[in-house]
Amino acid sequence: MTSVLVTHADEPLGRRIVKRLFHDERIATIFAIGDGPPPHAFDRFLGEPEPRMLYTRVDLARHRPMADLFHSARFRAAEIDTVIHLPRHGAAAAPTAQRIPGLTEQTAETRLVLQHCLETPGIENVIGVGSAFVYRLPPGNANRLDEHSELDLEPDVLPEIRAWIDCDMIFHGEIHNDRIRVVLLRVPTIVTSGGYIYLNPLLSRASGLCIRSMGFDPICALISDKDVARAVQTAIHTPCSGIYNIAGNEALPLSRLSQWTGRTALPVPGPVLSWLSRGARLLGVGTTSLDAPYRRYGFTLDTRRAERDLDFRPSVRIGLARAGDGSLRLETASL
Repeated sequence: MTSVLVTHADEPLGRRIVKRLFHDERIATIFAIGDGPPPHAFDRFLGEPEPRMLYTRVDLARHRPMADLFHSARFRAAEIDTVIHLPRHGAAAAPTAQRIPGLTEQTAETRLVLQHCLETPGIENVIGVGSAFVYRLPPGNANRLDEHSELDLEPDVLPEIRAWIDCDMIFHGEIHNDRIRVVLLRVPTIVTSGGYIYLNPLLSRASGLCIRSMGFDPICALISDKDVARAVQTAIHTPCSGIYNIAGNEALPLSRLSQWTGRTALPVPGPVLSWLSRGARLLGVGTTSLDAPYRRYGFTLDTRRAERDLDFRPSVRIGLARAGDGSLRLETASL
């Protein structure tokens, strides 16, 4: 039997993973942690006479709360042997003091989670969910990326992507650790059952405008949140370690993806985007690269390694349905 800790369990992907693991008879205990109070979706799990699930609030980016968690009596009693680290993908946390200086919140969280896992003798497995947007995108829309493709280490990379890369490299540095098994799942744009989008640097935010370079319509690889949860479950029960691309069967142009999620994809001439980006950097009013490669070039993922080692294949179809107003919206359905 396995006992699992899940970070950011109060966010959409975390809730999906907790729900799937709760119905897995091989999981003895789920220790869920989040920023806020437990979601109402957990009421049934927490309300059982002998609950298999625990929930607590912890700021993952701060030293003291993390140390208190891993040394707490509740943590020891749960006998956690597997940690699933999810990235923040919901609402941004309120700014707090005492974070690790010079690191983004996302990088600080990843660093502290792995540090405490390595220092805690009972933990044997760490599974992280990372982003496929860490890859360098060569010109063209036919980029087929595998786990050995280059990461985007250019100095002017978007800060959000840089944070993803930093987290990726932190996990990568422990892949060959002799004591602990480390698995990193690189995922593309996540689509939920309600058509919401996560982990896409252009579409994850709630705003309705998406800027793309005129003349380009990058292909976006997709995966359902249900398939991400199933991939995590598979990684828990598989002895393999390493980095794995995880993706669904579908891919969509950015213009269609933005349209079907209720956003507007505004094409802007490339020279204008470059000029605006340089001007913003010179004036110090923003560091977002409006002419970043992912605004022009798309990609799909080679998932053969995950199929071979994890025996993972997508089981959810991402398609279209009519909303109440007659407009087309994304939906997910079992294959």
